[in-house]
Amino acid sequence: MATLKDVAKLAGVSVKTVSNVVNGYDFVKPENRKRVEEALASTGYRPNLGARNLRRGRTGFLGLMLPELSIPYFGELAGLVLQAAQEHEWNVLIEQTLGTRERERNTLSALGPHLIDGAIISPEALHTNDFEDLAPGVPLVMLGEHVVDVPIDHVGIDNVQAARIAVRHLLSLGRRRIAAIGAHPQRHTAAQRLEGYHSALEEAGLAPVPELVLPALRYHRANGAEAMAHLLALPEPPDAVFCFNDLLAIGALRAAAERGVQVPSDMAIVGFDNNEESAYSLPSLTTIAPDKAAIARTAVDLLRRRIAGGSDIEPEDVQTPFSLEIRNSTVA
Repeated sequence: MATLKDVAKLAGVSVKTVSNVVNGYDFVKPENRKRVEEALASTGYRPNLGARNLRRGRTGFLGLMLPELSIPYFGELAGLVLQAAQEHEWNVLIEQTLGTRERERNTLSALGPHLIDGAIISPEALHTNDFEDLAPGVPLVMLGEHVVDVPIDHVGIDNVQAARIAVRHLLSLGRRRIAAIGAHPQRHTAAQRLEGYHSALEEAGLAPVPELVLPALRYHRANGAEAMAHLLALPEPPDAVFCFNDLLAIGALRAAAERGVQVPSDMAIVGFDNNEESAYSLPSLTTIAPDKAAIARTAVDLLRRRIAGGSDIEPEDVQTPFSLEIRNSTVA
């Protein structure tokens, strides 16, 4: 196995210069950097990341706590966090909690500086006092809209405004009897999307119709299909539906098709998350598209700042961009 000395000898530079290149330092002459990079490629040198992290006082690992990897939004987000972390030579340990308080508490209490350098968490059930069991010195960044009164960095989107824009789009198409699928008594994200839904209707002078707001205890396709079947059985079905995630909307599309409802001529449907599946459904799904790459990069950058010694900096609340991706489920 090639060593730093082997690389230095081949490149005709000092071991210190090779070390500076390997560690990404800028103060290396361009001609020396080029020779070192060529020698690294030629020898196949691989740095000992464990030893490097030990010298830096780091483990080389980040934690990532997500509710459910089978939901495409979280699966896609996990891949983007992995990509952003790898750019800074971090590996990522992923824990799935299924959104239960017990598993979220167990994961949180297991985090320690001996295991990880910091963690990105997306809780659905944690309480403020659950953070008391967290080992001191572990930087955290929280994703999503779960509300806990703890001083940590947060990355999310404006769910109220995003939902308002989705429903405004349906209103702009002349739809007036607009349903919502995804109400949930314990999810703050659901509460915010429901608020945006009601706000858009109020702007249009439309009173909310309670029978058109359906719950979803889980955000899977089957839940969307079940809710849509209920809506279509009403004496006066809706002419549009806003679903709180894309999987609910995909299920709703299936239930509508099975009952001969034409989308979008009979009923327009909007989702939320812009998962890859939404572009390939029939019809393709109009959806709110959060910038998932920006969420991942921002979360990793905030952790990097904390790990580098920014513990005294005030926590940040970063709102990342989103857009409305208009497809055939609303505009044929």
